[in-house]
Amino acid sequence: MKNRTQRLGNTILPSFLILLLAGCAATQQPAELNSQDSDTMVAASVEAIEDFSSVTTARENAINQTGELVLLEESLDSATEEESLATIEQVLTESPDSLIEIETITVTDHELEATTEITTLEAEPQAPADIWQRVRSGFKLQDMDHPRVKSDQKWYAKHQSYLDRTFSRADPYFYHIVEQIEARGMPMELALLPVVESAFQPFAYSHGRAAGIWQFIPGTARRFGLKIDWWYDGRRDIKASTTAALDYLEVLNKRFDGDWLLALAAYNSGGGTVSKAIRKNKKRGKGTTFWDLKLPRETQGYVPKLLAISSIVANPEQHGVSLKTINNTPQLAEVDIGSQLDLAIAAEMAELSLEQLYTLNPAYNRWATSPDGPHLLLIPIEKADSFKEQLAQLPKQQRVKWVRHRIKNGQTLGHIAQKYKTTIKTIQTANKIRGNTIRAGNYLIIPAASQSLNSYALSEEQRLQSKQNINRNGSKIQHVVSQGDTFWDIARAHKVSVRRLASWNGMAPRDTLRPGQKLVIWSKANTPSSNAPVGNPMAKAMTRKINYKVRNGDSLARISQRFNVSVSKLKKWNPRDTKGKYIQPGQRLVVYVDVTRVAENI
Repeated sequence: MKNRTQRLGNTILPSFLILLLAGCAATQQPAELNSQDSDTMVAASVEAIEDFSSVTTARENAINQTGELVLLEESLDSATEEESLATIEQVLTESPDSLIEIETITVTDHELEATTEITTLEAEPQAPADIWQRVRSGFKLQDMDHPRVKSDQKWYAKHQSYLDRTFSRADPYFYHIVEQIEARGMPMELALLPVVESAFQPFAYSHGRAAGIWQFIPGTARRFGLKIDWWYDGRRDIKASTTAALDYLEVLNKRFDGDWLLALAAYNSGGGTVSKAIRKNKKRGKGTTFWDLKLPRETQGYVPKLLAISSIVANPEQHGVSLKTINNTPQLAEVDIGSQLDLAIAAEMAELSLEQLYTLNPAYNRWATSPDGPHLLLIPIEKADSFKEQLAQLPKQQRVKWVRHRIKNGQTLGHIAQKYKTTIKTIQTANKIRGNTIRAGNYLIIPAASQSLNSYALSEEQRLQSKQNINRNGSKIQHVVSQGDTFWDIARAHKVSVRRLASWNGMAPRDTLRPGQKLVIWSKANTPSSNAPVGNPMAKAMTRKINYKVRNGDSLARISQRFNVSVSKLKKWNPRDTKGKYIQPGQRLVVYVDVTRVAENI
């Protein structure tokens, strides 16, 4: 039936055109056209075309309204090919003189074929407006109903508010992640992996030193091309970390012969851990699927969590939850800004708050983008064009504020960099300084923030302050790190766990402590006095003598800062060696360090 309808359509319209052109060509001296004849011709022509239209309309009605071909047969019987052609011929024979003179038209076979095409009634599939349908259609993993998945399914089903918060955070990033996974032909369950890793918190930092929504540790991040420095942490870059995570997962999937559950386990615990577990099971004649392996406890729960949230997304109604609507359209545009840019200025041009800009670009640690790149910002797609126009009109020298600093006695590049919240390298580059030597009285040009640093609320420093100021149970103590302090020593002295101590200060237990660093401690024990040993609870004395060897770039001010003592005390302890204006590399200075120093309660 479908073929018959198409043949009919392909016959009637070409026939009408050929007869019409033939009639025009045969008319040598067309008569003047009066209004009555013209109206008659147009009306008759319309009737003929309407007869032809009735065929296709009947076909559309038959399929669109009932999906049955019986109605199509009835429509074709009432408007056959012969009747339609007869009507057209009647128009041409009854009114040959009323045709309007037209220029000769050459119609190619290709154009004629194009003219006679009938639009296919089956519309092309439209992309779903809600992204969840697209995600579900890409699910490929098995074992969503495994017994070890059930408990996590129940947990997610009971925590609707958690799902709402998580997917609200995911909203701006999710389309990009889905696009990348779909382009690679990977299982769409992987788009939900950040739910398990970080709950889509862009600033997440784990006790294992993993950062970002994909939770990369530093070594793996660098292995897959993510840059990490003072200004910028690629582990929190949404686009760069997504690319790196999918690259890593593809490598692991290939390593484990296409077994995605083993690849996911390796993403969590390392490929070596999974391979070792497989070898052990093979020796004992046991199975080597994920469910058979003896893996770390965290990893044993990691894969089931992903399968559980995937099953929730696959059928939310069955689990009694709803999913936040996320549009299946791009939400962010990547803008190449070309050079370092103050984020406060960028936010103003993008008509965003600083917090919103940081949330979209969480990789930037400071008040500005990195001077060494990448020079990229993610901007809401509806604001991107306006942002680009304003950026193009902004002179490069106005993208950051520049401060003229006069070098004081005893100052080093390190002191100056710390004062202006920048790096030694940035100052060296801006002032074309090769080494670390600077002279008192000279001037330096230094890039500085255009607003107070407190305004950059989601910079690394401000995030740390916010975390340290959260009220918790116990007495709040501020501890200044001394040379030789460790998390273990400090935690033991205050009867708290190492992991909690690190978490209160936005760190991981394996992170390095620096002399002079300030830590917040929430202790339920009696507050230690300033005389109690803290840096080392087993120490017999509160102070110890250090013979310090002066290094290149050192000054009395820098050494005093390192050991938390005053410059005047350094001079008092070393009267002969500090008579001159400068100290020299290789000199030996005596420093008395208080290894138990604790600031007063605040």
